[in-house]
Amino acid sequence: MTKEKFNKYVMPTYAPAVTLIKGKGTKVWADNGMVYLDFIAGISVLNTGYSHPTVVAAIQDQAEKLIHVSNLYYTENQALLAELLSDISLGGKCFFANSGAEANEGLIKLARLWGHEEGKYEIICMKNSFHGRTLATAAATGQDKVKVGFEPMPEGFIHAEYNDLESVKSLISEKTVAVMLEAIQGEGGIVPATDEFFNGVRSLCDEHNILMLCDEVQCGMGRTGKWFGYQNYDSVPDAISIAKALGSGYPIGAVVSGEKLADVFQPGKHASTFGGTPLACAAAIATIQAIEAEDMVSAAVETGKIFEDGLRGFVKEFKHVIDVRGKGLMLGLVLDCDAKPLVDMLADMGLLTLATAGNVVRFLPPLNVKPSEIEEALDMLEDCIAELHEDSE
Repeated sequence: MTKEKFNKYVMPTYAPAVTLIKGKGTKVWADNGMVYLDFIAGISVLNTGYSHPTVVAAIQDQAEKLIHVSNLYYTENQALLAELLSDISLGGKCFFANSGAEANEGLIKLARLWGHEEGKYEIICMKNSFHGRTLATAAATGQDKVKVGFEPMPEGFIHAEYNDLESVKSLISEKTVAVMLEAIQGEGGIVPATDEFFNGVRSLCDEHNILMLCDEVQCGMGRTGKWFGYQNYDSVPDAISIAKALGSGYPIGAVVSGEKLADVFQPGKHASTFGGTPLACAAAIATIQAIEAEDMVSAAVETGKIFEDGLRGFVKEFKHVIDVRGKGLMLGLVLDCDAKPLVDMLADMGLLTLATAGNVVRFLPPLNVKPSEIEEALDMLEDCIAELHEDSE
């Protein structure tokens, strides 16, 4: 019944496979009786797992007190969350939104406003990047498939080759206001920035007096074994965007700046009706507290190593598995063929994963995934790869 009603009344922007009815930890239940081990986690949203008790309790408690207040008034939770995010990242100030696309729109507007008086507005983005589905963030995205049918796209975005410093350097002009990149390209195939590239972009930005912006929507909140992906490098961006895992499933996004950009936005320059509501901020505060209390950032390193080592074993065992990429618990298994058949077979067996960039199986399990669940997933992967390709060497 759910499927029929969904297809009748919901616009078909997605193609759901099953109806999920409840989740706990790393597992989720479907109405057909299947129990899945979820290594998608809402596409890097449920870093604390399904229904984490700390987050659930915070949402329930806040909902009884105050759900929404206009940003015309101070609220305690917004101030506290801003302080927490500043402390674990850039030490500046925050603007709150509702999604990753909105957070990236905020980054774009912040950069343009900063460079406006000097006539700077153009942002150098990366090929194969992904920054959102609004018109501006789709224009910033370095993948043509998100733009088809929506032309003409907004101006002011050009695209360099990722991990190619000379490509970035060649595009800098008097119009350039910023370079925008992901520390790890998620939708682009789980491709980490090299040290040389990430640090080199920072140096180029300093040399030309332009901004370095980092999209942390997918790789932030502990996913890579650091609070934020950029912290795996020696360089610090001028501002970052956060969303997805920030509220453990409750919608919230944020722009966090360093001191350089902390006061660029002034009243009337940017706003959001639902940005940083007491309820959204309560969920985000509880998320940070849960991650800290259970040391999930360190856990992402430890269990990520177990998982990565297991995946690398498949490179030796199966001829169609050619590489493993990523950091922490943001990992990709690279095939020399289409990844979708393997992802579908894994789902039938009870493991939820994602295909990305055509030939990459993407893994984004909750940060508190147990080593035993990693082993369970590896067993299912081994069985499915062997059955699908029949090419164990």
